[in-house]
Amino acid sequence: MNIRLWPGVAIAALTVLIRIIAPLVSDGGSLVAVLAPMAGGVLILLWWLFFSRARWSERVGVVALMIVAAWATYFIVHPSIQGGFMRRMFPLFFAVPGLALALVVWAVATRRLGSGPRFAALVAIVVVTCGLFVAVRTDGIKGGIPQLAWRWTPTAEERLLAQARNEPAAAAAAPAPAPDTPTPGAPPATPPKSANEPAAAAPAAAKTGEAASTPVPVKMEVRWPGFRGARRDGVVRGVQIATDWATSPPVAIWKRPIGPGWSSFAVAGEFLYTQEQRGEHEVVACYRMSTGEPVWMHKDAVRFYESNGGAGPRGTPAFSDGRIYALGATGILNALDAATGARLWSRSAVTDTGVKVSGWGISASPLVVGDLVVVAASGALAAYDRQTGDRRWIVKSTGGSFSSPHLVTAGGVPQILLIGGSGLTSVAPADGTVLWRNAWAGSPIVQPAVTPDGDILFTNSDAMGGKGTRRLAVARGADGWKVEERWTSNGLKPFFNDYVVHNGHAYGFDGNILACIDLADGKRKWKGGRYGNGQLVLLADQDLLLVVSEEGELALVKAAPDQFTEVAAKLPAIEGKTWNHPVVVGDWLFVRNGQEMAAFRLPIARRSMEEPKP
Repeated sequence: MNIRLWPGVAIAALTVLIRIIAPLVSDGGSLVAVLAPMAGGVLILLWWLFFSRARWSERVGVVALMIVAAWATYFIVHPSIQGGFMRRMFPLFFAVPGLALALVVWAVATRRLGSGPRFAALVAIVVVTCGLFVAVRTDGIKGGIPQLAWRWTPTAEERLLAQARNEPAAAAAAPAPAPDTPTPGAPPATPPKSANEPAAAAPAAAKTGEAASTPVPVKMEVRWPGFRGARRDGVVRGVQIATDWATSPPVAIWKRPIGPGWSSFAVAGEFLYTQEQRGEHEVVACYRMSTGEPVWMHKDAVRFYESNGGAGPRGTPAFSDGRIYALGATGILNALDAATGARLWSRSAVTDTGVKVSGWGISASPLVVGDLVVVAASGALAAYDRQTGDRRWIVKSTGGSFSSPHLVTAGGVPQILLIGGSGLTSVAPADGTVLWRNAWAGSPIVQPAVTPDGDILFTNSDAMGGKGTRRLAVARGADGWKVEERWTSNGLKPFFNDYVVHNGHAYGFDGNILACIDLADGKRKWKGGRYGNGQLVLLADQDLLLVVSEEGELALVKAAPDQFTEVAAKLPAIEGKTWNHPVVVGDWLFVRNGQEMAAFRLPIARRSMEEPKP
């Protein structure tokens, strides 16, 4: 029988073409690039079953063989493909597109062969295709597309651990103080440090091996206290840089491999603080700002991994009064001495709030408010005494969330905001009393913001990406709190990429393209510039956005509403997928991702001729 091949060939060719071109030319092209192979695979199967003119026994037999092969293959693919999100997506991401394309190749190549050779060729191509599934692993997703690598090649984390084992034995840090009386839900004390871990220098006031007492806080200049800066708004003030990067580009001072994780940095004194995963230990680490050399590492014997983002903690440490507060991906909250890494107290936010660790982990950063440290865990809030770790109040979860608690003043009243699965909740810092709520169901990730006149901006998202931005007017009256929705806009739809507010406009990522909206009505002013799922900070004194792309590149974009203007084109900074927030301290720029961190000196703007000399 003469098989009708052209529909299958046309579908396969179109599918491959869309997969290659869509991310380059289309808004939302990454999503199209993911969906096109799935849709193409289904269409190929429909062609084969109903329009190919092959014998019915062959049609059904081929599809049955493919189903059995895919089912058997699933049990031997790499664990990164078997677990979490990829477990549900294996049939659509791998089996259907891969085997459907193999079907077209087989049908074309064997159209003139007899039934015996055709069947042998079919078995061979199915085995080869499934063998490719077995031979790869996923290192997470980038641009919505799985990052595939050969399963036998070492990961960046494995290379880091091998390098650390080959380093000279380091001096031990000052031992941690004996734990206080355990509190309900507190995780176990940190395991003893290995002699092979990176250097952990003891401070001058404490000699290695001395018996530890509660450390006295060391006075340090607070340069960048935690997630997105002092106000968690991603705004850098008092810094002006040269923008002609063609002649005066940022200068790389150091680069260093780092364990996986999506933490940013806190900066105090001459030290950087961040979180990472190293094998079976979740790590809070201190590095020297000028050289990148490790100073100390605190380890907890836990490991978090999920197939989209990979391994490691998701939060950024907070520095306050000589202490570091760090929340891990499984909910461990540590208070550490900033000079030595000594553990002062530890709690489990997951146990204390009664929530479960969500599929993407506990993805929030601690907030220090007065004498409290406040954390979010899967949409719940927990406040602890900064000094003792005693639990002060709990606010039950309103649904899964990957956003962090945010301190604002609205209606003249300081309050803590958290975007949860059911919307925005405001609570009183003193006792956790719920002040008001605004409903908007979703799966939030980014931070809320405050307009210059005191209104609240917040965004929400779902599994497919951002849903939009909403502006609320909040006031306290005699009858309680009044919350009025001014507008909800789809002109700016951040997913997990935070935005900034500047001069009556908001700037951020609409999908994976930068956009600007007017705060007056939420209408989009412009959209342009492809930086993937990157992050940005605002250099407020110069109306500039410093952007770090998903590919680890640096760029400068004008923070002005008239049009998209790239002031300095993309400049390679670090290797690998970069979702972490950058940090600017003076003329220092610190960037990192799940495999590398680096420090740059930014070129400082020259003084104008008219400006008086100091």
